[in-house]
Amino acid sequence: MCGIAGLFLKTEILGPELGRLTALMLHEMRERGPDSAGFAVYGDGRPGQSKITVLAEHTWPDWSRLADDLSQTIGTEVRLRSIRDHAVFTTDGDGDQARQWFLDNHGELDVLSHGELLEIYKAVGDPDLVAAHYNLAGRTGTHAIAHTRMATESAVTTNGSHPFATGADTCLVHNGSLSNHNQLRRFLIRHGETFQTENDTEVAAGFMAWRIREGDSLDLALKKALTELDGFYTFAIGIKEGFAILRDPIACKPAVIAETDDWVAMSSEYRALARLPGIDDAEIWEPQPAEIYTWTLDS
Repeated sequence: MCGIAGLFLKTEILGPELGRLTALMLHEMRERGPDSAGFAVYGDGRPGQSKITVLAEHTWPDWSRLADDLSQTIGTEVRLRSIRDHAVFTTDGDGDQARQWFLDNHGELDVLSHGELLEIYKAVGDPDLVAAHYNLAGRTGTHAIAHTRMATESAVTTNGSHPFATGADTCLVHNGSLSNHNQLRRFLIRHGETFQTENDTEVAAGFMAWRIREGDSLDLALKKALTELDGFYTFAIGIKEGFAILRDPIACKPAVIAETDDWVAMSSEYRALARLPGIDDAEIWEPQPAEIYTWTLDS
């Protein structure tokens, strides 16, 4: 089935509560995806800085040595913060170059995200434990996207779990299935995208990253997704400046949106929204098929 939860804050006052509220939403999606989970948080950062989140599944790297090697490669200081089997490398150097260095030299690792604000964490196991192990409740920021997975068509692995990101500060979670992902994957590789899994959701994330890199706005990228992505899907998408929701033209996968003056939230079921502050006064609706919903920090 899989479960999606997304929260976008319109005001700064709830920033310290972003992780706690997202964790509450993720908890309600446990039954929809009990085998693994993940979350993406747009938190602290500054212009010119890049954070690269790396996963070491079934391997035990020397994170400090990797930070030193990366520093020598990109010619600037690299700061390291690790939590369990994840590490975040922060640098004022080129984030795209840093990501590619890991892909070219450390295929045993998975690069989950890079960008000024974005960090992604994911793991196999109970979604509540995943949230606890990576301190989701303690995280601050402007918006977050979370996902619980039921791996009905593939193995239960961490790197097959959502969210996925291939471009800077651009990530995506997905409930559904794409039928043309292999064809689209080959096309995107020819246009500079690099993939690390066979998951169709990573292809959707790569499509969004490619269009935004080519200069599309979030809205325009999603309009092109409606014509280029074949299948059934509900997407929750994050970029540095905002948050978006898109369902395919048939819209067979469930979704509900709630919005107040302070926040907008989306989930696969209403129960994930029920504990948000101000929900009694929220506008609540089901997103329409093939209709693009976007919110940005400057709107």
